[in-house]
Amino acid sequence: MRPGVVVTLVSTSLLLLGATPGDGDTAPLPARLADTGGGDQLITAEAPTTDSTSGTVTWWERRDGQWAQVGTAPARFGSKGLVEGAARQQGTNTTPTGLYDLPFGFGIRPAPAGTSVDYRAVTADSWWCEDNDSASYNRWAEPLPADCRAAEAEKLSSYTTQYTHALVVGFNYERPVHGRGAGIFLHVNGSGATAGCVSVPEEAMQEILRWTNPARAPHIAIGTTSGQTAITRY
Repeated sequence: MRPGVVVTLVSTSLLLLGATPGDGDTAPLPARLADTGGGDQLITAEAPTTDSTSGTVTWWERRDGQWAQVGTAPARFGSKGLVEGAARQQGTNTTPTGLYDLPFGFGIRPAPAGTSVDYRAVTADSWWCEDNDSASYNRWAEPLPADCRAAEAEKLSSYTTQYTHALVVGFNYERPVHGRGAGIFLHVNGSGATAGCVSVPEEAMQEILRWTNPARAPHIAIGTTSGQTAITRY
């Protein structure tokens, strides 16, 4: 085969993957991740370093086999930065890095028109149990179970701004490890950095809820630009 033909084939392959010859970093971010969850929708929450409390949330979808950016917004992370999800400890105010599913949405206000994800209305009896001694650890509870202390749970209606609209991040959710952390959400911005969640402006949160389609297996990848917690590792 002539050398020119080899170059042409390599260049064509890179373009099909969304990359430019000689520069793999130009591929869309989801194309550079180790895993995207197998679906056609992905939210990326990227911070510059593990010490960062701000960064960017971008939502993407696969179109004709290629990842395309749908929207982006400034994001906030935990007041103590980010940490590898598998090593996280409860009460550290850190955002867990990793790739997670999005079990359901919830909010004090009704779901934005067009929302198709399972969305639960917050009432005065809605809680998120974070009590390590409770069988309901890291679960929505309504009403509060007898074995979950109110002091170790979030009364969701008390967060009138943050929980206007939210999506549950599947960190430590399917098989909860007590002590690793509970109540990690993608929610509306409060007054500053979060206690470990990811937050975005309200308009962006509404757009994300309208866009999220459970039939397309949406996931969220949280990580840093580089290093051991680089978002591309997940």
